[in-house]
Amino acid sequence: MTTPAPALENWLSAVSNSHQRLTAVVRGLNAEEIAGASYADEWSIAQVLSHLGSGAEIFTLVLRAGLQGGPPPGMGEFEPIWARWNAKTPADQATDALVADRAFIDQLGELSEQERQAWQASLFGTEQKLTDLLRFRLGEHAVHTWDVEVPGEPTATIAPDATELLVDTLDQLVSRTGQAPDDPLRVLVSTVEPDRRFLLVVGPALELRPADNVADDDGTTTLTLPGEALIRLVYGRLDAQHTPAVEGDADLGLLRRAFPGF
Repeated sequence: MTTPAPALENWLSAVSNSHQRLTAVVRGLNAEEIAGASYADEWSIAQVLSHLGSGAEIFTLVLRAGLQGGPPPGMGEFEPIWARWNAKTPADQATDALVADRAFIDQLGELSEQERQAWQASLFGTEQKLTDLLRFRLGEHAVHTWDVEVPGEPTATIAPDATELLVDTLDQLVSRTGQAPDDPLRVLVSTVEPDRRFLLVVGPALELRPADNVADDDGTTTLTLPGEALIRLVYGRLDAQHTPAVEGDADLGLLRRAFPGF
């Protein structure tokens, strides 16, 4: 059975909760930890926070463009923002990221119901609604919060409310960011927390779709894992050291190669 689309309020709540979680994590770090390595390749924790802070400013510009009916911002607006954030000290990147992130959420909270429902902007070649904008931000935010948290807490997971929303949107990322390996693979994926069932086709194209009517014995391999772990797999964050207990006969090594991360 297809999962009903979540309400806009659920996305708003999850984005706000992700900010609160990030704030709690960052405030528990000392200066050395902030300047130290995050999980994200070649980025310090401060640089991850800089990315989220500059992202908050960019998402704010997109939010305003949608409200005003104008074109979304482009590279001409993005590059000065990135340059300014890159020039900050690690301490300022951390502090200012939380401020910028909070400011974006506050602007979301100030929208009237009419503005929420009417909002739209052209992004990635198609018209997007406010739920789409929040989906983009939550995916980035929840995963990078994990990048910041996991060096100090190896058993950290993606927040449950973010997982509940994001797990049903992975099809778009799979087809856009996955890399087909030499050996094709079909995997019947079952998740817990939340309970979902997908068919993952790896190679030559990559596809993830609901698998309510796919039989267990049709030649596919199987994989059962937590919903947040599936998200981390697709985002390239399910290495052997951060993989929870899973079941099934799917080749995790091949799947990791198919989703190297971004």
